[in-house]
Amino acid sequence: MSKSKTKNTTKSSKNNANKLLADNRFAKYQYEILETLETGIELLGTEVKSIRAGNTNLRDGFCLIRNGELHLHNVHISRIKNAGHFFNHDPLRTRKLLAHKKEIFKLEGQVNKKGLSLIPLSLHLKGSWVKVKIGLGKGRKLYDKRENEKRKQEKKEVKSALERF
Repeated sequence: MSKSKTKNTTKSSKNNANKLLADNRFAKYQYEILETLETGIELLGTEVKSIRAGNTNLRDGFCLIRNGELHLHNVHISRIKNAGHFFNHDPLRTRKLLAHKKEIFKLEGQVNKKGLSLIPLSLHLKGSWVKVKIGLGKGRKLYDKRENEKRKQEKKEVKSALERF
């Protein structure tokens, strides 16, 4: 009987270990995501606490490659209320992303040749580590967005019509 209890607790702890902390849904609307990559992120202690509390905004964020390193810009991680001003972090500071050199060079080549952008898609926990999922995206034109909206609307209408029968 004790074995079944331990199995249930390990499953729930695994679900909590892979928890989505922040999502950038606007990026999926604004860009056509061609490729994704999961990277680590270099954070301060107060930033980790703030992210776990859900005080993060990825909407205006972007990634740049400088000197063979991947950097995350313009992602707002709010300050912790319980910490003093001296111990807190700057909400919009540039953060280094952790990825293998081969992956960075591959992304750099695609960004330079094709004119694509690197966009943060989500922040999530993997075990006790905070990970960032970045996407290689191509900006959508206005007519692409309208076409996508039409397709979604048609699917919704078909689904509702099928449910009526």
